[in-house]
Amino acid sequence: MPPRAGSGGAKPGAGKPAARSGGSRAAAKPAPGADPFAILKAAESGEFPGSVYLDGPDDAVKTAFLSEYRRLWAAAVPEAALARVLHAGEAGVDPILAAYQNVSLFAPRELTIVFDIEDLGRSEKRVQILADGLATPSQGSSLVLVESPAETVRKTMAPLRAACAVCVEAAPPSERALIEWGLRKLTASGHKAEPGVLNALLDACERDPIAFLNEAGKLAVLAGDGGTVTAAHVKTIIAPTLGSDMPEYLMAVASGDTRAATVRLERLLAEGENEGGVLWALGHLATSALAKSANNYAWAKWPNATAALGRRRDPGSLARAVDAVYRAEAAWKGGRSDARAALEQATREVAAR
Repeated sequence: MPPRAGSGGAKPGAGKPAARSGGSRAAAKPAPGADPFAILKAAESGEFPGSVYLDGPDDAVKTAFLSEYRRLWAAAVPEAALARVLHAGEAGVDPILAAYQNVSLFAPRELTIVFDIEDLGRSEKRVQILADGLATPSQGSSLVLVESPAETVRKTMAPLRAACAVCVEAAPPSERALIEWGLRKLTASGHKAEPGVLNALLDACERDPIAFLNEAGKLAVLAGDGGTVTAAHVKTIIAPTLGSDMPEYLMAVASGDTRAATVRLERLLAEGENEGGVLWALGHLATSALAKSANNYAWAKWPNATAALGRRRDPGSLARAVDAVYRAEAAWKGGRSDARAALEQATREVAAR
């Protein structure tokens, strides 16, 4: 089993990977206890594992890791700067292996990112074929297999985890790790931050990883090209609307974070959002997750939140969530409950685990 990298706050650079990944898998493995920052630190020197397995429950960490990994790859391999993106259920095993092995003398080495790798788990044979293929050296290319969040470990994916050179678990990050992700985000755009600025932003975002990293990106825009992010920039973006817009409310509901969903609901209503509009959005979220088609949520108004809810709740549970929204609407319009109480109840029921 390859060493697993956690997303906590271990010191960046600890456990630096050994040799470049063009050879054996063992040469690309980081030392035991390495974290995502160690892998990225090695990538800054042009060292990329031949294969990475990225799983865990925190999508914010996954997004941050992939963004940095892609940026560092583009800097190291400008002749193939753009990553190839595949979806396992659509692509199948052969294109994934072809991208990984890439034995052509005339093609540059490539970075390939495969989302929803768990879709291969419907066939143990396909999982094993891909795992066996990863035993062949990558010839300098790098393959990242991304598994969607799940309540329990998918045992069918064990052969792939074991076959990859590196496993990265996107667990909920510590405050120290979040600050590091924020610093990397600013550095990537050529910015610096005054001492304490990111800590203040973290407090304002209530330590929510998605909100914090989104707002860190806004700080870079406010600072201008190559500027320094200051406390004044933080004050500009921590207006009452911070983290309380509709997409973030719905994502909190979809993620099962009842506390955060309730807080963001209160902010939405305080900003003057119509109760009926919020209830409609909540109903659309639940019904679109229930009506999912081949895991394709592109038609939904809020596809990311819809996909998150669809992954977290099974069809029977989603049907109960839809019913909860309908009951809340009926109670409100029938005069049996005021709008806010009905909306709060529906929010809790859709967010329930």
